[in-house]
Amino acid sequence: MINKPALIRFLEEAGDITRFTLRFFRELFHGRFEFNELLRQSFFIGYKSLGLVGLTAFIMGLVITIQSRPTLVEFGAEAWLPKMVSISLIREIVPVITALICAGKIGSGIGAELGSMRVTEQIDAMEVSGTNPMKYLVVTRVVAAVLTIPLLALLADAIALYGGYLGCNIHGAVSWRLFWNQVFETNTYSDVIPAITKTFFFGFAVGIIGCYKGYNSRKGTEGVGRSANQAVVIASLLIFILDLIAVQIADVLGLT
Repeated sequence: MINKPALIRFLEEAGDITRFTLRFFRELFHGRFEFNELLRQSFFIGYKSLGLVGLTAFIMGLVITIQSRPTLVEFGAEAWLPKMVSISLIREIVPVITALICAGKIGSGIGAELGSMRVTEQIDAMEVSGTNPMKYLVVTRVVAAVLTIPLLALLADAIALYGGYLGCNIHGAVSWRLFWNQVFETNTYSDVIPAITKTFFFGFAVGIIGCYKGYNSRKGTEGVGRSANQAVVIASLLIFILDLIAVQIADVLGLT
């Protein structure tokens, strides 16, 4: 058997993902929606990821503040530390890192779960019994990811800023009121809204890629592992591409 060229495999994969995405939207707007399953998936995707996301956000805020301080001190701009840290966290670092964590935890989990259901023929059994697996398994997970990842990013923003506040007070003395006054003076709606808006697209990328890889898993348990791994890799790559596009759009609209 002759292996297909990498470009052909890439184009075929892109076409399959596009068809899968179109099928998702078709199922989303037709028929009865599974609200109970959506709530259950939102709990597992959102609440179960909060601890990891919060801990990572806190460490990010603390470390970035500590590492940024010496440079600002060298230029005599230590007073700008809360402003610089807050705008870098809110605009770029927290949304992207949160999405990458979710790609690793949620994307791989969805890919492995649906992959296991596919290779054990549970999805086939659902189709035979009259249940729509696309509606029950895919739509609910993708919508849950789209709704919960922006909420996780908002909570991560607050936790990261608190870590930044503690970082400012390790080698200095910045009052609670002064720190937050500088944060709110620096960051406007034009900073927060684009940053949160792109997390909806990050959530969609994580959900749809995880579901696609798991739903189309093959070759037994080996295929399940491969699906979970590929879900993380492709979703992470898409997050960076979407972030690049979002930055360019914000720049054109004058929001940077």
